Amino acid sequence: MLIPLILIAALVVCILVSVHFAEVIALRVGQPYGSLLLALAVTIIEVALISSILLSKSPGSEAIVRDSIFATIMIVCNGLVGVCLIIGALKYNETIFKVDGTNITLGMLITTSVLVFVLPMYTTSMPGPHYNADQMRGAAIACFVLYAVYVYAQTIKHRDLFLPPRIFGTALERSNHEKPTLKAAIYSGIAIIFSLTAVVLLSKALAPYIENFVDKIGAPKEFVGVMIAGLVLLPESISAIRQASNNKMQNSFNLALGSGLASVGLTIPVAALISILTGITLTLGLDAKSQVFLLLTFIISIMTISTGRATFSQGMMHIVIFLAYIRLTITP
Repeated sequence: MLIPLILIAALVVCILVSVHFAEVIALRVGQPYGSLLLALAVTIIEVALISSILLSKSPGSEAIVRDSIFATIMIVCNGLVGVCLIIGALKYNETIFKVDGTNITLGMLITTSVLVFVLPMYTTSMPGPHYNADQMRGAAIACFVLYAVYVYAQTIKHRDLFLPPRIFGTALERSNHEKPTLKAAIYSGIAIIFSLTAVVLLSKALAPYIENFVDKIGAPKEFVGVMIAGLVLLPESISAIRQASNNKMQNSFNLALGSGLASVGLTIPVAALISILTGITLTLGLDAKSQVFLLLTFIISIMTISTGRATFSQGMMHIVIFLAYIRLTITP
């Protein structure tokens, strides 16, 4: 009992440290670069963790890519977005953000998710929820290209669309933070790499204890991936919640939806390369229940961002979907 408590305490410390240094970098480089850097840092380390599990060829590892990325999408699009919307609504009555930039992120997330997790169930070249090698290459290239286009749009072509809207006299317009020095930003960049690596390693060390907990409650093995994904996403989650608390819901969306898109856009190409080189056949297609959750999530997400304003009620819809997803994952 003592060992998991020590691991959890160390994990919390590393998460808080990573969030602090991420905010230092964000203040130095400005938005939306800060949100993008944190999403990229967490996703790259997550890719390394998933790749190590995939290469271990342990029982069920061929489904780790699907399970972990799908869990990430459910967590960020429902759990994290829902919490941010509720916090923003309770503090400011309604949250304000830009429709255009958020639409770009959500549209690309929908496209990549359908290409990777839905279409494999309907192709006929291979039986079951799988792509053949050519189809896998095509999906991987499509995901990487779309993510590259997203980064280009967010940082260069349409950068203004991803910045919080200016509302004079509110927290969106005021900033009391002094810009950190370049030296402080460099040190923070190095520190966040180590702290996020520690988050992933500690999450992996906690995995056996999580598996024992999952066995005790009688949940399927897929729930282990959900819990580990939740731990790995904690740094981004804390940053997104802080942004929502400061009435910067646009930054929260950049972090949440951007993390989901980065998870698909970066993990799938790496997993496809490993699959092609090693001959491992990835299990990608979602079952009917998961496809319903994916469809419901995207429909509600489109409705949430359609007006550029969101309220407490919309946040609760996302939370209810997330809780239903957790409940039906535990008791399928």
